[in-house]
Amino acid sequence: MKLNRFAATALLCTSLIAGSAFAATIDKPECVAPAKPGGGFDLTCRIAQTGLKDQLQELMQVTFMPGGIGAVAINMFNTTRTDDPNAIVAFSSGSLLNIATGKYGEWTENDVRWLATAGADFGAVVVRNDSKFKTLAELMDAFKQGESTVVVGAGGSVGSQDWMKAALLIKSIEKDPKKMRYVAYDGGGDAITGLLGGSIEVYFGDVGEMVSHLGTGTMRVLAVMSPDRLPAPFAEIPTTKELGYDAEWTIMRGYYMGKNVSDDAYNAWVEKFKAAYATEEFAKIQKEKGLLPLNMAGKEFDDDVKKRVDRMRGIAKEAGLIQ
Repeated sequence: MKLNRFAATALLCTSLIAGSAFAATIDKPECVAPAKPGGGFDLTCRIAQTGLKDQLQELMQVTFMPGGIGAVAINMFNTTRTDDPNAIVAFSSGSLLNIATGKYGEWTENDVRWLATAGADFGAVVVRNDSKFKTLAELMDAFKQGESTVVVGAGGSVGSQDWMKAALLIKSIEKDPKKMRYVAYDGGGDAITGLLGGSIEVYFGDVGEMVSHLGTGTMRVLAVMSPDRLPAPFAEIPTTKELGYDAEWTIMRGYYMGKNVSDDAYNAWVEKFKAAYATEEFAKIQKEKGLLPLNMAGKEFDDDVKKRVDRMRGIAKEAGLIQ
């Protein structure tokens, strides 16, 4: 009788363990890139495909879902694929800005489960090497005299990611971003040409694009908009935060899942990413793809994304971009 009870108990435990493992199994991993092949969303999915190959039982499939710079994808994962346990969707900070400004219609940051990061780039405050602004403090003193006293520019229109970098910095000293003298360029390359040619005095770009310009004697980075100091070759450049300005801008790439995905499925993916982050291979992939390490997954990441969107929404309202 005791043996039978022992056997029954063992069988029950085995079943529970097997059931738990089954619930957390990722059967057909898929990364949805909400754009055509070849862009940033494709790159984001390729990082997951390669970076998680040792964590998954089979190679992740990459599928493309273009439309509305992510609008079609977020709509699908809020209608027909809300609980898909096998699919993750690529996003960027641009996606978060679209949410903040209402470009995804009814869907907000609370309509998906933010999963994990692929890596990041960070904003950079750049001047010509011979600029009168030798430090960020000198630039901010000029802005304090008047928002229009400095001509700034970047590769994006008013309301874009690059415009938001400048807006955050000006707002950090309680000045009005709408009063900026802002020149919009078609891309970062054109903006750098404008800086070097004297059409603008300050360029708000990305740290990653500055790598090839360091040491050339043409431009200087006054500060990076990262939460902490970056590794070489940027280790000697101060952050806006450490200089006393609440103006961080992370150009984040990452993944979300449908809002009705089970905790088991969500946590299974979280653990896969955390395991991948601990490997040298994942760091190598990030570097090869031009990204800096920013490794977060699970609730910490979900909370962080929601705070970022809320902050973007506040800036957008103050700048008159939304009601």
